[in-house]
Amino acid sequence: MKRWMAMLLFLLAPMYSMAAPEWTTSWMAVPDTPGPAMQALSLRQVIRASVGGDSVRVRLSNAQGTAPLIVGTVRVARWAGVAAIEPGSGGVLTFAGQPHVTIAPGESVLSDPLAMPVTALQKLAVSLYLPQGSARATLHGEGLQTAYIARGADLTAAAVMPATETDDSLYFLASLEVRGASAARTIVVLGDSIADGVGSSTDAQARWPDQLAARLAPSSVAVLNAGVAGNRLLRDGARPFVGPSMLARLQRDVLDRPGVRWLVLHAGSNDINASDMLAVPDQQASAQDIIAGMQAVIQRAHAAGVKVCGATLLPSGGVGKPFVRSAEGEAKRQAVNAWIRSASQFDALVDFDLQLRDPARTDRLLPAYDSGDHLHPNDRGYQAMADAMPVLPL
Repeated sequence: MKRWMAMLLFLLAPMYSMAAPEWTTSWMAVPDTPGPAMQALSLRQVIRASVGGDSVRVRLSNAQGTAPLIVGTVRVARWAGVAAIEPGSGGVLTFAGQPHVTIAPGESVLSDPLAMPVTALQKLAVSLYLPQGSARATLHGEGLQTAYIARGADLTAAAVMPATETDDSLYFLASLEVRGASAARTIVVLGDSIADGVGSSTDAQARWPDQLAARLAPSSVAVLNAGVAGNRLLRDGARPFVGPSMLARLQRDVLDRPGVRWLVLHAGSNDINASDMLAVPDQQASAQDIIAGMQAVIQRAHAAGVKVCGATLLPSGGVGKPFVRSAEGEAKRQAVNAWIRSASQFDALVDFDLQLRDPARTDRLLPAYDSGDHLHPNDRGYQAMADAMPVLPL
């Protein structure tokens, strides 16, 4: 009997080893900001894959739009620097077999697959042509990557786009998916402007999730950035705070991602900031409120089979306007950090506060890690955050 079973397993082994290729989100940005109206134009934007595959597809978003968005052409190619692409690489994306698509207001669309080999950390240029422009653009405000804009005709095929304007926001791009031999394992970072990389260098891929992806590459571990500058854990946007709360977008931006194994939660700073800046009762948050919000994230993630790594909040001593820093707010930060360090609910811990604070003035960032606003790290500080991440069992 044992011999027969051994022979059966031997015969079936090739079937199990040849797993069907699966799609993985390799890059993402949360559409978070309404942009200006736009006339007919071509856009060329650069993104970086965190894991590779043999085919790609792209999701476009009209989340902030007020009218249908007509997209005439979408091309993906290997980036060759500035506004250039590598000739002959990539190709035109289709949508339900058509080389154009109309996206309803508030909606997004996923392209058909395009056979195109991509390696981990490879930079790709996504070029869009909008023949009728846009009544209101959909942006990820802190793109930190130069976008090249050419008014008028369809210039998506140009080896070097003759751009007359540039911007550093991301327009209409929500995600890049790649198809690999097997499903990648995914880490999603959920946070605010520090996850979003405010204070880092443009075109440098220096956000700490980017640097974590570089640390892990090449591997089958995708690192996705669900950070939104100005975002809060508990409450939706109220100027100057931005977007649906992290609790409200947790399902869409984290738990619905295929293959997600870990969530890194770095949240709560803006809930404290809002309490200091917005003197209205319904915008206040206590340390216990923030802790309860984190517990809700943990509970929902665990129910979905996702583990959670807690991250302590960075100091902000010396920060200036528009932020307001108070002794009460600092006490909240200390209380939240103490809970994170001691909380048994988290599956892992990264102590960003300990790694980046000034040992001589623990309520401040170490000067070598400070971007200059005393709130956001610089490239070196974000590297220190990526280096501090523990090895997460995947």
